[in-house]
Amino acid sequence: MQLFYAAASPFVRKVLITLHETDQLDDVELVDATGTPLDASNMPTAHNPLGKIPALTRPDGPALYDSRVICRYLDARAKAELYPERCIWDVLTLEATADGIMEAAVLMVYEARCRPENMQSADWVDGQWDKIGRALDAVTTRWMSHLAGPFDMGHIAIGCALGYLDFRHGDRNWRKGRDALDDWFATSAERPSMSATRP
Repeated sequence: MQLFYAAASPFVRKVLITLHETDQLDDVELVDATGTPLDASNMPTAHNPLGKIPALTRPDGPALYDSRVICRYLDARAKAELYPERCIWDVLTLEATADGIMEAAVLMVYEARCRPENMQSADWVDGQWDKIGRALDAVTTRWMSHLAGPFDMGHIAIGCALGYLDFRHGDRNWRKGRDALDDWFATSAERPSMSATRP
């Protein structure tokens, strides 16, 4: 299998952590693919027509794309139960929440990187951060008991989201007023798969 990736992508990091956790890292060749919405020339468009990463080629069918699809495939392939049936809807909702945080955070980066300075919208960037704040508050009020439980894809996704906020938006201090989430993140960041993939 080949994984088209960029080391800084939080969505790629989800897949890399899943590969670590399911002992499948040696089954995958990493292929560098970096770009932006304005330049997909180095992106795996032959495998993902959307021109996004991660994308995973596989021997038993067409390439897979979207980190949620790839992680679900790798989990099923390894029978690792990172998507446990006993709480599958909680896990999927927590993963979707984390992915929404990461998407908003990436869009904030693209606003500065891809648009001329005179066309950038501070209000639009703040709107993305407002989405992130609401999502983090929801995790803090609804999901801390889940995060205290057995490790699953929800843990991986939230860990990647918070790590990306530190990496790209550390000056915005997502931790303020969220001590329990900060404590959880500090502990989870030491897990071998998390520390090995830290951007």
